Amino acid sequence: MKANKGAAGMDGMTIEELPAAIKSHWPEISRRLLDGSYHPEPVLRVEIPKPGGGIRLLGIPTVMDRVIQQAILQILQGDHDENFSDSSFGFRPGRSARQAILKSRDYVNDGYRWVVDLDLEKFFDQVNHELLMEEVKKFVSDPILLKSIRGYLKAGVVVNGEVQSTARGTP
Repeated sequence: MKANKGAAGMDGMTIEELPAAIKSHWPEISRRLLDGSYHPEPVLRVEIPKPGGGIRLLGIPTVMDRVIQQAILQILQGDHDENFSDSSFGFRPGRSARQAILKSRDYVNDGYRWVVDLDLEKFFDQVNHELLMEEVKKFVSDPILLKSIRGYLKAGVVVNGEVQSTARGTP
């Protein structure tokens, strides 16, 4: 997060303030995470202009929630990354758009004539929470972890200072 120079979430806490916050609040946050009573904060919704026109909606979680999300990601990714297709390059450790292009070139050199580059417009805005959770349950059995993941999906977004619920999509 520090390397990405991530913006503060709706609570205004910066990445520079995080170590002190962890030092003073981690015992309580940790207890709440382990007993299932932790509730993520709503994410700050910002609009990012797209180069070709239009806007992309971006959700900025609090830095504390980003730390917790990153911990969940590292655990799940380490256990389940092998379940993804070898042809999948997006949002995966050790994989990049450059590698996808090189793989496509290999296919062309092998005689294939078509390469498909797929970007589902507004995919993350439309994710069905129930379908996603049913898929997650195939790999995750811990009820508290499942509750945490659902909590992040349902955390809501802050738009112009007002909290809005999130019935679908990934905030």
